[in-house]
Amino acid sequence: MAEKIKAFELRDKKKSELLETLKKLRSELSSLRVAQVKSPNPSKLAKIGTVRKDIARVLTVVNQTQKTQLRAFYAKKSVNKVPLDLRYKKTRAIRRRLTAAQESAVTARTAKQLRHFPQRVFAVKA
Repeated sequence: MAEKIKAFELRDKKKSELLETLKKLRSELSSLRVAQVKSPNPSKLAKIGTVRKDIARVLTVVNQTQKTQLRAFYAKKSVNKVPLDLRYKKTRAIRRRLTAAQESAVTARTAKQLRHFPQRVFAVKA
């Protein structure tokens, strides 16, 4: 695995292939770390960084595909049944906001007042 792995190439692969690639990369990283201890070769030191980033790339693609498949599975279920980490984050303020029904709710007394004394409409003479 000499050159850098591209994420768009990884997205086409199956999960089993990705895990196999991950296993190869991890074994390569461990061998590079052993080589680093034996002889501090500058080219080996630079390769450790690229291998670590390749591992991160593979793991990211695995996690993203897994999450999209889970979201598709839970898409048909009600909002309360979806696990918290699969719900859309939005912003904290939006998540805490009242629902439309809660916002428009009025007490019985206020409803009676609005019913008996509706807002007056005035025609303004120009």
